[in-house]
Amino acid sequence: MSQILIIYTGGTIGMMTDPVTKVLKPINFEQIMDNVPELEKLNCKIKVHSFDEIIDSSNMNPQIWSEMAGLIEANYDDVDGFVILHGSDTMAFTASALSFMLENLAKPVIFTGSQLPISAIRTDAKENLMTAIEIANAKKNGHARVPEVCIYFDYKLFRGNRSFKYNSSKFEAFRSPNYPILAESGVHLRFSVNDIRHHGDEPLILHKNLVNDVGVLKLYPGISPKVVANILSADVRGIVMETFGAGNTTTDSWFIDLLKNAIDSGKVIVDISQCKVGTVELGRYETSKQLKDVGVANGYDMTYEAAVTKMMYLLGQTDDPAEVKHLLETDLRGELTVS
Repeated sequence: MSQILIIYTGGTIGMMTDPVTKVLKPINFEQIMDNVPELEKLNCKIKVHSFDEIIDSSNMNPQIWSEMAGLIEANYDDVDGFVILHGSDTMAFTASALSFMLENLAKPVIFTGSQLPISAIRTDAKENLMTAIEIANAKKNGHARVPEVCIYFDYKLFRGNRSFKYNSSKFEAFRSPNYPILAESGVHLRFSVNDIRHHGDEPLILHKNLVNDVGVLKLYPGISPKVVANILSADVRGIVMETFGAGNTTTDSWFIDLLKNAIDSGKVIVDISQCKVGTVELGRYETSKQLKDVGVANGYDMTYEAAVTKMMYLLGQTDDPAEVKHLLETDLRGELTVS
């Protein structure tokens, strides 16, 4: 019988309303099991690792991501797949980060959680948990059906580094508009075979060195030179710049000059769109041609979550800004589509 490791970090799925204070408080995994007796019927053995301190996902950071990745590496040869219970607020950041940290991944790493606690009458937690385990356990011809870092929520399986949380009040919490869903749960589990990435027999390589020297420059009409200068002069090595439409910005000379000076000083700037659907096309419009000319990297259709965590990953791999820029524009884990 196959074995699945559940890594319990926290999140709404593992909360219960205190009968006295009426406030949601974390519970242990044994209490989660008590609310889902159906787990006993699954055709797999379940192994559990609970974090010593249950974590609100708003407190996630690279150190905790490294701990998760280390747990996966330590158990990689002993189990068939992984399910990570995680708060939904920063789940897409964690899933994106782990996709870069786990090179040559050949087993499923499925993130899930819920919008309502597992003890609530109308909770989405039970279905999310049960199906996430089924997907992590799914094989064809002895190989994992989905050997990727994914997010499962509300009957849909998304590539982790293509996803973002878009709704805080519906069960349909996540979307992935720039890449198809990898599987859908109905009467049957249906996998989108042609959209799932597979690797050969290369051994898993773990990359735990994430460098969080990353700033964010989100543009808006009328942004002042002082604001831009302060962000670009910050003591960071990488900047994620959220631009308009297909990657466009103001063409004012002060703005282009500030970008050029930052890049010349060794910073890497990647251009992603504020739009949730579509891709950056540097050079298509006059308003983005100058960005390309001064050396801004094209982020194509990366999500904000993927761009930030990919930058952290690459800054931990090399000190060469030109190499970081090149790899930002390269599809490493299915996080972008080069147009």
